[in-house]
Amino acid sequence: MSLRESLMADLKGAMKAGESARVATIRMIMAKIKDVEIAARAKGGEGLDEDEAISALRGMVKSRTESATMYRDAARPELAEKEEAEIAVIRTYLPAEMDEAALVAAVSEAVAATGAQSMKDMGKVMGALKAKFGSNLDMSRANAVVKAQLS
Repeated sequence: MSLRESLMADLKGAMKAGESARVATIRMIMAKIKDVEIAARAKGGEGLDEDEAISALRGMVKSRTESATMYRDAARPELAEKEEAEIAVIRTYLPAEMDEAALVAAVSEAVAATGAQSMKDMGKVMGALKAKFGSNLDMSRANAVVKAQLS
């Protein structure tokens, strides 16, 4: 089942169950995917592939995580909880993340394959990871591990 089909099925289920917060979040996800697709078509692309959709969802999680942190710092826990609930819904559509040991092993393998020696070679390592894992890898987590290994 594609991401769009999954979203539509979950939207219908949430509407029938009367889960208004989940309905709003799924609609927001669908709108974001539509926006990314329109932007891709404007650049000459034909449509949206799964990797681009996953990347858009990761961006949504990142922005909501930052917002939740800012709300907590501003003593607005009710708004932070709303953002965290949206994050939980968005994460259900993301592929399972690698555990820490697998991530470290993948980075070590990429460092060895590219022959990286210093921080100057970080781009090569990140490129190798992106080529191998695509959207299944959270690049922000990988970035931190690569920096730690190359430092």
